[in-house]
Amino acid sequence: MTEVAAGTTSPTAVEQFVLELLDTAVEGMGGQSREGQHQMAREVARAIETGEHLLVQAGTGTGKSLAYLIPLIAHSLVSNKPTLVSTATLALQTQIVGRDLPRLLKTLTPALDRPVKVALVKGRSNYVCRHKLEGGFPSEEPSEGQLFSLGEDTSVPHFAAAAGGPASALGKEVVRLREWAEKTATGDRDELLPGVTDRAWRQVSVTSMECLGAQKCPLAEECFSELARQDAADADVVVTNHAMLAVSAFEGLAVLPEYDVVVVDEAHELQDRVTGAVSGQLSVAMVHAAAAGARKHTAITVDALNAAAANLELALAGVSNGLLPNGLNAEQLDCVDQLREACRAALSDSKGDSSGTADGGRQLARSRLMVILELCERLLLARENREVVWISRASSFDPQQGYSQPDDSAPALVNIAPLSVAGKLREGLFAGHTVVLTSATLAIGSAFEPTAGGLGLVGDGAPSWTGIDVGSPFDYPRQGILYVAGHLPKPGRGTSPEALDELEALIKASGGGALCLFSSRRAAEEAAEAMRSRMDVKILCQGESTMTALVKQFGDERDTCLFGTMSLWQGVDVPGDSCRLVVIDRIPFPRPDDPLMTARSRSVAQAGGNGFMAVSATHAAVRLAQGAGRLIRSTRDRGVVAVLDSRLSTERYGNFLRSALPPFWPTRDPKIAYSALARLAETK
Repeated sequence: MTEVAAGTTSPTAVEQFVLELLDTAVEGMGGQSREGQHQMAREVARAIETGEHLLVQAGTGTGKSLAYLIPLIAHSLVSNKPTLVSTATLALQTQIVGRDLPRLLKTLTPALDRPVKVALVKGRSNYVCRHKLEGGFPSEEPSEGQLFSLGEDTSVPHFAAAAGGPASALGKEVVRLREWAEKTATGDRDELLPGVTDRAWRQVSVTSMECLGAQKCPLAEECFSELARQDAADADVVVTNHAMLAVSAFEGLAVLPEYDVVVVDEAHELQDRVTGAVSGQLSVAMVHAAAAGARKHTAITVDALNAAAANLELALAGVSNGLLPNGLNAEQLDCVDQLREACRAALSDSKGDSSGTADGGRQLARSRLMVILELCERLLLARENREVVWISRASSFDPQQGYSQPDDSAPALVNIAPLSVAGKLREGLFAGHTVVLTSATLAIGSAFEPTAGGLGLVGDGAPSWTGIDVGSPFDYPRQGILYVAGHLPKPGRGTSPEALDELEALIKASGGGALCLFSSRRAAEEAAEAMRSRMDVKILCQGESTMTALVKQFGDERDTCLFGTMSLWQGVDVPGDSCRLVVIDRIPFPRPDDPLMTARSRSVAQAGGNGFMAVSATHAAVRLAQGAGRLIRSTRDRGVVAVLDSRLSTERYGNFLRSALPPFWPTRDPKIAYSALARLAETK
C-alpha cells in the first residue's frame, strides 16, 4: 500500500482530459471548483490507467460523485467497455441515476465525441414479472410465519369481494400494482410511488431461482428484468448495488455486464452488505413449505423430506440461541445430510419433461428445494470453508416490557455466513478489475488498513493499492464542537437517568434542532417519551412515520428534534440550522452477543491479533464517524456533536475512535457546549 499527495507528478494526457471535463462540468452546473475534487478525479483517472486499486476518503462536500463519474465516462468512451458504479443505499443510487448523471451529461455532452448511455441494474426480484402478473405462476397461500413467502396468489379475484373491488388492504395494493404495471416503462419497484408492502410486491415478482428463464418463459421478450440487462450490456456507465456485486464476485454469475473498472461508493458498507447478501438461514418450516409445494406442483412423494424435517426439528430442540463455535454437532449434521439427500431425490423426481413448456408451479417448487439443498451443503462444509453457524429464534412482543424479545419457545433458525469475505472479494472482485473504493469514512486516523483488511487488500498475496484522503471543504474546528460527556456513568443496560438529564439540558440549550442517534429502537423510543414529558419541543421518533417524511419534517421545522437508530446514522442529509445538535447515546459497538462479530474477534485473537480492536472497535469507529458526519453538511453549518458515552474520553480505545471523527474542536465541559448551543439557538 502507498499513500500519495496532491500534485506529486505532472498529470498525464488522460488525467488532463479528465480535469478539463471536470472544470467544464462544474462551470456548466453553476458550482465552484474544489481542490479535493480535482485531486480525487486525477487519482481515479490514474488508477484506471495503471490498474492499481485505489481507496479514496472524500469528506462530505467534496463532490466525489463528479470526481469519479467523469473518469469513468472518459474511460468508457475510449475503451468502449462499460464501467460500473456500486452503491450501498437506494438513496445514493437514486441520486446518481436521477440527478448527478443527468445534470452532468447535459453539461458534458457537447464536449464529448458521442452521447453516453447509462443503465441501472438490480436483482430480478426488483422488477415486475409479466408472466406472474398474467397468472403464469400458481396461487399458493403461505402458512403464518412461514419463511418461504413465494408464489402467493397473483389473481385479483382471490382478493376481491364478490360485489366488486378488493376486500383487503393487500388486495387494494395488488390492484394498484396491476394498474401501474400496465403503464410503467421499467417495471422497477422503486419507481412505484407510494410504495407497497413486501407481501404485495411478491404477488407480481419472482426471484432469480423462481424465474423460468428466457428459453421457457413465454413473455421473455417483454421481461422488464431482461430488458434492463440488455440496456446494461450496451451502456457506458452501469449503476448497481453492493448485493449484485457480491453475487457476481461470490457465485460467478453473469448478473452484471463484463467490466474492467468499478467504483464502489459508500465503500465502508461493502463488507457488511456483501456478508448479508451471501448469508443463509434454514428452518424446519422452510422444509415443510418446500415439501408441500413439491407435492402440489410436481406430484412427487415428499415423505422423505417431511421425515428429514422432523428429525432436524428434534435435533435442534433445546439448542440455545447464539454462536455454535464448532458448528453443528454430529447428530445435527446427520440430520442435515439426510435432508440434503431428500432434496436431491426430490429435485431429480420433479424435473418433469424437457419439452420446454413453461410451468411456474414446478419452477417455484424446485427453486425452494434448490435453496434448501445449497444451505445443507454449506452447513455440512461449514468448518472446512470457515463459515460461521449460529442459532436464532423469532422475537415476540412482551407487553410488560413494552418491546420484542427473543422467544425461546419459537422454532430454531440455523444461520450461516462466511467468517470473512476477504478471500472471495480478492478473487472475484479485485482480480481482473480495477477497483476504486470511496467513502467519507474509509480511514481511521490516517490508516486505511482496518477497512482494507476486511476486503482482502491486506496480507499475503494481496494486490497493490493506494490510499488517499482528499480532505473536506469544511473548516471543522471552526464549524463544530465535539462534546464528550465524560462525567456521565459508563453506559449500562438502558439509558441512565443521568444521560436523560444531559440530553434534556442539551436540547433545552439548543432550543431543539437536534438529531438524536441511539443504539437501539427501544432506547430511542424511551428517550423520546421522556423528553416529551419534560419539555415543549416537538420530538419525532423513527417508526412513527416513513423515514422520508420524518427527515423532511425535521429539515423543514427549525426547532423540531428527530430521534432514531442506525438508519439515521447514515441516512440524514439536512444542511442548515435545523440540525445544529447531533447527540449520540453510546459508542456503536456491535452487540456483545452478535455471533458473526464474536466469531471474527475470536479468529483474530487466535491468529495473535487484538480481536476487540480489529473487529468491534473498527466497526464502532466507522459508524461513529458516520453519525458525527450528520452535523456539518455545508460550509455555513454550525453545531455541536454531543456523545453521552463517557468511555470515549476515559477508555484507552477512545483515542482510536476519536481519530476517525472529523476534527471538531473538542471539549468535555458541558458549560461550553450549552453556551455554544444557546448562541446558535438565538441566531436565525
